Amino acid sequence: MSLDVRFAPLHPRAGRAATRGSSRSVRASAPSPRSQTSSSMRYAAPALLACLALGACAHVRPADKSLPPAFETVEVNGASRAPAGSIDLDRWWLAFNDPELTGLIEQALAHNPDARTAAAKLTEARADRTEDLVQFAPQGDITASATRTKDIQLAGTVFDFPGFSTSGVTQANAANFNVSWELDIFKFLAARNAVGGDLAAARFDYEGTRATLAANVADAYFQARGLAIQLEDARESARIERNLYDSATKRAQAGLAATSDADRVAGDLAQADAQAAGLEAELQAQRRTILILAGRTIEPTANLAVDASIGALPPVPESLPSELLKRRPDVREAAARITSAYGQGQIDALSLLPTFSYKPGLGWAQQTQPGFSVTIQSIVSGLAVTQPVLSIPKLLAELRAQNARTEQAVDAYEKTLQTAFTDSEGALVRLDADRKRVALLTDGEARAERGYKATKLGYDRGLNDLQTALSAEQSWRSTRSQLTAAQVQAARRTVQVYKALGGGWPAERFPSDKQAR
Repeated sequence: MSLDVRFAPLHPRAGRAATRGSSRSVRASAPSPRSQTSSSMRYAAPALLACLALGACAHVRPADKSLPPAFETVEVNGASRAPAGSIDLDRWWLAFNDPELTGLIEQALAHNPDARTAAAKLTEARADRTEDLVQFAPQGDITASATRTKDIQLAGTVFDFPGFSTSGVTQANAANFNVSWELDIFKFLAARNAVGGDLAAARFDYEGTRATLAANVADAYFQARGLAIQLEDARESARIERNLYDSATKRAQAGLAATSDADRVAGDLAQADAQAAGLEAELQAQRRTILILAGRTIEPTANLAVDASIGALPPVPESLPSELLKRRPDVREAAARITSAYGQGQIDALSLLPTFSYKPGLGWAQQTQPGFSVTIQSIVSGLAVTQPVLSIPKLLAELRAQNARTEQAVDAYEKTLQTAFTDSEGALVRLDADRKRVALLTDGEARAERGYKATKLGYDRGLNDLQTALSAEQSWRSTRSQLTAAQVQAARRTVQVYKALGGGWPAERFPSDKQAR
């Protein structure tokens, strides 16, 4: 036999009526000193907890954002700087006027696994924000149940009264919709700041990943062009060595030079051919690296055209250190982490205060037995209050730990800002030096080439010996090699400057953390 008894809750008015009655009886009597003391303590406790919570939040220092007023750099003939705003830092690669480079970067931003992973993390952060804030909305689920019990009496006294029978079928059905809503607007605002900071940090991490990816593609691209230049130079060296070998062989056959001169040139020719073979392999490997970055892994390397030249490098725009605060995604991310940590500290502080929850509900129940049936409908309206007491030491410890984490976030922000300034100024200084090296080596390479051609002409006419011709050729090729390395380094350094200044992402679209959410 099964018996399911359900009691409907007291009507809320009954509780309020009882409260009003008791309050009238208290007002009728004279207040005693003990009641006044207990009343004062009752009102003083929440105030004391509020003071503890606010006092515990007041220990986080503001971040130090001080930076020098300008970068200390050395410009080269004033040609390495462009007016502020003349170059779109959001898409700085367009300044190179290289369609191949632009296409590779855009393909990488669309298909590279790092870019897709960063986008997935941003989507996850948005979902986490919704999940964290929804808990402050009314919570509740509908529950329903239905049971059917058949009792068969085997022995004993038989009872068959309405509502109580020793045999028969009992049907019980019930449905409830209970809701709980935490009424704490201050904790909600603090949570919104915390999860908003997390989402803004995820946004800046996403943009920073894409900016780094664009810089990596450009850096690999210019390395490939440098290898193409070196390969062309190695092949040119092999051609020159073959010409010297032919001249040395003819002079030896005419009795004008020793046969060992041809053998010596043959050794240099073998070195030039071997260097060209190695550079060809390096260039193919670099092409594959670029295709993988661009998300074109299965394509043959022959599909990627790489010119054997660097081309004219664009100037970098005038910039101030203070612009790093809004342009560098890593600095913006670190600032958002502070907002998140501070909001979490506010949540921990508010946990010391009373928590009020409104708990309405609806219920329906039906029970049927032989000769008995009842249906009950209930409407619940309740208010719950939770005041931490014995858990206060634990909550205070959690709050102190969160304050320490916020302090760490401030320290991390300051370190990130200092690193950003160091990277930017260092890249600018080194770029100026690279441009100066390119200018000097360009002139030196042209003069060394003229010197070699004159010496080679004298050797062909019998005016110079082989050693003089080889020395002139080695001097020219060495200067040429240094010039190529300087040009490649200047191109890569230009990319580093654009990235260090905060280029590669639409910073102007997110002037505040709120808009980044």
